[in-house]
Amino acid sequence: MNRTKDSTTSLRIAIQKSGRLTDKTINLLHGIGVEFDNYKRNLMVKTRNFDVELLLLRDDDIPEYVQDGICDLGFVGANEVFEKDADVAVLRGLNYGNCRLSIAAPKNGKLQSVEDFQGKTIATSYPFLTKKYFTDQNVEINVVEISGAVEITPQLEVADAISDLVSTGGTLRANGLQELFTILESETKLIQTNKELSPGKQQLIEKFLVRIDGYQQAKKSRYIMMNAPQDKVDVIKEIIPSMKSPTVVPLAESNMVAIHTVIPINKFWEVMEELKSVGASDIVMLPIESMIL
Repeated sequence: MNRTKDSTTSLRIAIQKSGRLTDKTINLLHGIGVEFDNYKRNLMVKTRNFDVELLLLRDDDIPEYVQDGICDLGFVGANEVFEKDADVAVLRGLNYGNCRLSIAAPKNGKLQSVEDFQGKTIATSYPFLTKKYFTDQNVEINVVEISGAVEITPQLEVADAISDLVSTGGTLRANGLQELFTILESETKLIQTNKELSPGKQQLIEKFLVRIDGYQQAKKSRYIMMNAPQDKVDVIKEIIPSMKSPTVVPLAESNMVAIHTVIPINKFWEVMEELKSVGASDIVMLPIESMIL
């Protein structure tokens, strides 16, 4: 499958048509200013404000479409990229769609260590990664490839264990299985074809990466405003884990200032009480749409 490259800047981007990654990928594209409609009713969607076309595919088809240059970029789980052993470049990890590919077996059963799997049968939708894992451990297994409902196969005596994606582990527990080993930690990746791209395409990809980086940083950060005594500014600067020096603005009230800054959201709750203890008040935390660093 090959698509002729030319000197245009038109990009074709593959995304999952429906599934666990779809909504968050759509939200990311809208969040970085890519405008389009009716993606649920079409397989190909033109964007309104960029020379970009979205191709909506099954997630397990995306690595091959990007590898073969039919699509220039793709949003897809790392599990699919590595299962297909795709010849693509991974540009970014996107920190959503997090899960893991794990080996699970009947709870309190005989299968506990890797060595216990010698000669056993494993049901999975990920035969390549599963075989590779046990081969690397010098353990020979048999694989039964199953496209769905993998977790029920031990009960049906189709397999001794399974290799499947796990998020919370609730489905495993409901089927009397315990998670034993993790083969792969997965998240959504932005991948790029290794086929030659025109300078115009590369420039547009760079613009997308700047926007994505800003969007991701904004998701992890919050804009913080507070009032504080002027003589406590240096102390507060030491407390807040801001990206850069905060903005300090005098208030009408004598010897009081307003302090504005951006901090990682996971640090805010750690320092909030400390800020209050040194006189900070009226602390406001606001979401950020995007950040250009």
